[in-house]
Amino acid sequence: MRNLSPGGWSGSYSLQKDAEVLKHKVAPGTVPRVIAFGRPYLGILSFFLALVVLDAAAGVVNPLIYRELINKGILAGNEGLVVRLALLAAAGSVVDSGLTFWQRQIAAKIGLEVVLDLRVKVFAHIQEMSLAFFTRARTGALVSRLNNDVSGVRDAFSNILSTTLGNLVTVVLVLAAMFSLSWRLTLATLILVPVFLLPARYVGRRIKALTRESYDRAADLNNLMVERFNVAGAMVSKVFGRPRDETRAFEQQAGRVRDISLKVGLYSRLLFIGLGLVASLAVSLVYGWGGLQAVRHALDVGTVVALISYLLRLYGPLTALSNLQVDVMTTLVSFERVFEVLDLKPMVAERADARPVPPGPARIEFDAVSFRYPSPNEVSLASLEAVSGPGRQAERTVLEDISFVAEPGQMVALVGPSGAGKTTLAQLVARLYDVTSGSLRVNGLDLRDATLESVRATVGMVMQDAHLFHDTVRSNLLYARPGASEAELAAALADAQVASVVAALPQGLDTVIGDRGHRLSGGERQRVAIARLLLKAPPVVILDEATAHLDSESERAIQEAFRSALRGRTSLVIAHRLSTVQNADQILVLDKGRIVERGRHAELLAAGRLYAHLYRTQFTEKPQA
Repeated sequence: MRNLSPGGWSGSYSLQKDAEVLKHKVAPGTVPRVIAFGRPYLGILSFFLALVVLDAAAGVVNPLIYRELINKGILAGNEGLVVRLALLAAAGSVVDSGLTFWQRQIAAKIGLEVVLDLRVKVFAHIQEMSLAFFTRARTGALVSRLNNDVSGVRDAFSNILSTTLGNLVTVVLVLAAMFSLSWRLTLATLILVPVFLLPARYVGRRIKALTRESYDRAADLNNLMVERFNVAGAMVSKVFGRPRDETRAFEQQAGRVRDISLKVGLYSRLLFIGLGLVASLAVSLVYGWGGLQAVRHALDVGTVVALISYLLRLYGPLTALSNLQVDVMTTLVSFERVFEVLDLKPMVAERADARPVPPGPARIEFDAVSFRYPSPNEVSLASLEAVSGPGRQAERTVLEDISFVAEPGQMVALVGPSGAGKTTLAQLVARLYDVTSGSLRVNGLDLRDATLESVRATVGMVMQDAHLFHDTVRSNLLYARPGASEAELAAALADAQVASVVAALPQGLDTVIGDRGHRLSGGERQRVAIARLLLKAPPVVILDEATAHLDSESERAIQEAFRSALRGRTSLVIAHRLSTVQNADQILVLDKGRIVERGRHAELLAAGRLYAHLYRTQFTEKPQA
């Protein structure tokens, strides 16, 4: 922190900060919240402050020892004093280095503790957000808040603690010592500070602009790699891509990143060289003017050496402090962006007096339910979506006046054209959304009054595009029921007609199945997802095109497994293939968010309306030759 080498001077951190941050108006209450956030660390912060003062004081003592060593030791010919003072200076340097290391370790620990605390809070809060939030927010923006913004808090927080605070104490003590030795020489050396700071600010702005551009270029390069290296992107690239053109495009973008990095390095080196030059000029001034005064006996030689030693400790901290306001504002802005996410209220929240869903076979009752997707302003942040204005208007109503009852153990089928609201209706039962009006009850309890944990335990889903994690088959199954035994895992796989497939994998249950389970076929992925549902064994089961990826033979096997697995459970089945719901206890036909027909298969077919039309389209109409 107190040398002028590129590796030891931290002033470049401040000079690379974006000065535009000063134009930002921090939200009211941010500063008190930051202070409140730091209260748990008050003890260690106080200890850290004491170390900073001790470290700065230790750094100020050594030049005074050098002064005495020269004046009363070397010039006086006192060999014993020279040895004693040299050893004392060496001990002081060891203490100074130890204190510097200690305070930086503590500053790093505080910064990392703050990051851990914030990151866990943000992650837990995002986990509580409704599904609507995730349909709006960009995944990359969420990851950025957890990584970049929270890390920005750490960097700025740690910098203010270890560098800025330490530099401030150092500058005060060094200047006090220099003025006490020679106020004239001290003022003369300070005249050179603006000579460096003015061009340094210009270079800092250039570094800032280039650094920002380098981030953008690196993001473009990362985006290209992510799009080409994930399974779906790689498949498209293999089928439609041109390898040589792809390589040239990558080379061009990588070349831009290289060029900008070279420019950043050039300006950074100029900055360090400029600082070293000004420090050298100041040293020359002290040697020249101070030397003349020493020759004229107006100043002793030891004082000249001490002043030079102080100069080497002054310019780096002084330059870093020139951007103290930027450092503080950057910290506040980083905190503000994190608080912005933490302040976003979940649309689906658990009430203080929430009760568990009553146990036992489930009875589902929709009573005049209407639903519209919430507006973006209700569920998300414009900064997470990168949109504003018309793109943030309220959504239209997608379900209107829905009323029906699914009795315990019944299978209720939801059919209708695309966009009719079938999936949305099923998602309300899982409380991925809350109804806009009306009431949705399970065993007599309005789901808005139920605990979220009990809803998750009550309802299980298998979606059309089943998602499996990049993990082992075992881990994907245990995600539904962490304490399941080997026998229970085997039974679930057998009931889902996928036991032989898993047994044939290289490591069986412990085989890693890749990104989104792409090492398995579509039908195999779907059956593993069904096994996961069967392992959970919830009272309510939702199947959203759960057999869509299965061939006819596998579908028949799964249907048979469902008949036994779903016995005694209430199920909602969404299907475009009407052959899968012909035996449903009740079929609801939805169109434009309303129930337009209801009944059993034979009744609806005889009515000759929308259901009959959908059925004839699938089974009787032949494509033209």
